[in-house]
Amino acid sequence: MKPPPFEYHAPRDLGEALRTLAEVGGKVLAGGQSLIPMLNMRLAAPAHLVDINRLQELRVLETTEDGVRVGAAVRHAEVERAEAHPLLSRALRLVAHPVIRNRGTVVGSLVHADPAAELPAVLAVLGGSVRVARWEGQVRDVGAEEFFVGPMESAVQPGELAVSAFFPALGARTGAAFEEVARRHGDYALAGVCAVVTLDEDGDVEAARLACIGVGPVPVVVDVTDSPADAARAVRERVEPEDDIHASARYRRHLVGVLAERALRNATREATREAEARGA
Repeated sequence: MKPPPFEYHAPRDLGEALRTLAEVGGKVLAGGQSLIPMLNMRLAAPAHLVDINRLQELRVLETTEDGVRVGAAVRHAEVERAEAHPLLSRALRLVAHPVIRNRGTVVGSLVHADPAAELPAVLAVLGGSVRVARWEGQVRDVGAEEFFVGPMESAVQPGELAVSAFFPALGARTGAAFEEVARRHGDYALAGVCAVVTLDEDGDVEAARLACIGVGPVPVVVDVTDSPADAARAVRERVEPEDDIHASARYRRHLVGVLAERALRNATREATREAEARGA
């Protein structure tokens, strides 16, 4: 199938891109790995398409002690190769296939807000944020808890552009894990869980958070600091899975509990190794 007619815009800098979005609106084209199929299947029919691939300002990948900032034109594969953030790199290896990761963008995946996608869960469990800009210099940072509004719906408003995403660094004595089950590697997960665990100086759990995918309209974040041994029950009570042709809601609810226990166990093991390495 072919996409419906649209007017193509190729701005040369960020200012021009923001001005174009303010004037005509439309959809933003970055990696296009989600947008192009939606256009071809007539699931989206924007009158204008604004291509941001020429904007060097959006090709920034910055790593500091506080975390990693990823520009809107940075590809999955670039971030994966940089190994700038352990959990982000781990999640990216689960995203589709290499040919998709060579074109798809991290920020594009966040804006697409697919509840079965891995990267929204990573942003959510870390408490990260997305920087959104508008023409005439208006910039706002939207926390993950507010950024994902619903399935395939983010907080980016018409005329705005998500210019970067910030993933906070893992702290001291902290480990992370990402566990998911898919029918085939590279397919969307039937369910998935990422975990971040921090230990105190005595080796006990100081903080533990989980984020679940494929079992709700947005990533489901569950704090299990007070009851890590009861993580499976806590997660199953919070999720809202639905039946579809791939799995029943009952199966997904059971599966996400199993994955929660596994992710929490692996994150705790990694945190222990990290703590021991620091103490050596």
